Amino acid sequence: MSGFRREASDILDELDALRSADAPTHGGRVLSYVYDSGLAALDELAAEAARRVQPVNGLDPTTFVSVAAMERSVVGFARRVLGGDGGEAEAGRGEAEVVVGSVTSGGTESCLLAVKSARDTWRAARLGSPRVPRLVAPVTVHAAFRKAAHYFGLELDLVSVDPATGTLTPAAIEERLGDDVALVVLSAPSYPFASLDPVADVAAITAARGIALHVDACIGGFALAFWPEPLPAWNLSVPGVTSVSADLHKYGYAPKGASVLLTRGRDRQRHQYFATTGWPGYPVVNPTMTGSKPAGPLAAAWAIIEALGEPGFTELTAQAARATAALRATIDGIEGLRVVGSPTGPLLAVATDEDAPATSRVDPHHWADAARSAGWQLQLQPGLGQADGTRLPHTTHLTVTPVTERVLPELVAALVSAADEVRGIPQIDGGAALAGLVEALPGFVGDDGGLSALAGDEVLAGLAAGLDSDGAAAILGAAGLLGGEGALPDRLAPVLALVEALPGPLTERLLVELLARVVEPPAAVGR
Repeated sequence: MSGFRREASDILDELDALRSADAPTHGGRVLSYVYDSGLAALDELAAEAARRVQPVNGLDPTTFVSVAAMERSVVGFARRVLGGDGGEAEAGRGEAEVVVGSVTSGGTESCLLAVKSARDTWRAARLGSPRVPRLVAPVTVHAAFRKAAHYFGLELDLVSVDPATGTLTPAAIEERLGDDVALVVLSAPSYPFASLDPVADVAAITAARGIALHVDACIGGFALAFWPEPLPAWNLSVPGVTSVSADLHKYGYAPKGASVLLTRGRDRQRHQYFATTGWPGYPVVNPTMTGSKPAGPLAAAWAIIEALGEPGFTELTAQAARATAALRATIDGIEGLRVVGSPTGPLLAVATDEDAPATSRVDPHHWADAARSAGWQLQLQPGLGQADGTRLPHTTHLTVTPVTERVLPELVAALVSAADEVRGIPQIDGGAALAGLVEALPGFVGDDGGLSALAGDEVLAGLAAGLDSDGAAAILGAAGLLGGEGALPDRLAPVLALVEALPGPLTERLLVELLARVVEPPAAVGR
């Protein structure tokens, strides 16, 4: 077409070349971040549905009525499978029991909106109160709730979990409750350990005290809804559960950019909205964080739901469940490794079996690196010290999808071989990793070249506050983390050891710099 600077074929060829450097999104070799149904026709349907609404703006569903129609359908499906049906006032239940919802851009937005609704509901009941509301949750709750508390001005009160199970008792939540608690959050299941928190028991406690309870089912909600084995009650079927978030772009198999937030009670849900007529343009009424938003992910999710229906979701979930059971059995049979707790749904975390002799133990981070060198990408998770003095183990996370069942023989062989390759190699000493890095920290090396000037975590944490971009980049470079175009090292176990050794504020500042540099364009020539 005339007027194009480059030929379309050349542009797409370049895009294909760029994509060739990505982790494979299909085929089951990446066990985090991607959710492969294994159905190519489903992907094509989703892509075509998104293409057909490409010019549609989700800002105003009264102009683009297709958006409203698809959202009604998707929310209705989610309400049905997540336990929210039967709440209509005309069915004999009060207005506060009606379950309504919104399609959002992802789990983070769903979680942010759940917190905003809870905060604003709490404030409306306490007009003029100078108190800062609290958000109470297990330490395993998704990081999106840390972001929500930060953005919306809540105090985040994290409760320690049992390192053996990855969850907590209802009493541990109950003892934190007070009139200043705007929201309690539980996970179904948690991302780090796939632990199913005690939703029904906690809901009974919070409901009796008039405190809202959100269940974050972003990762597993649309899998647990069709899980082939009986599960403890966890969704909106539980009285006292105020809201539930679940991602359509995970086990709803939609392209990225689609999640659902369901809320019990129209009045509570209306606190989710932002509206203004205080400018000379059109009235702005937004149910979500974004204004203009693409309808593509919504259309793709709608098309997938229409194609699969509940029978299709049931079959795909059964495939993921069988693959998960097979992987758990495999790990149970690998000397030196163990599955953490009793995971629920199609994900699990793997740690070192501390009961095994030292020569037989397998460090999960070395294991993940060995598997990665064989073409399988597992997700390394750092250990974490809790406020009660206990420590959560460092682990490797596996997300299992329907397509995993097809590659099980090859995957199992790779996991067993990777464990054999690294068995007996101890966990990397984070302190030693820090000692190797400290020379890049100006002013923290003594005259003798040692670490005598280091005054512990407080000094290092303080360093983060005054660290500028160039200083952070220098530290990243010294750690081998800032290669060409942000390339990461081949082995990630040393990186995670450093993450565990450094205090959180410094690690976070360095990670901000790393990701910012990855997408920063090169300096213009001659400037």
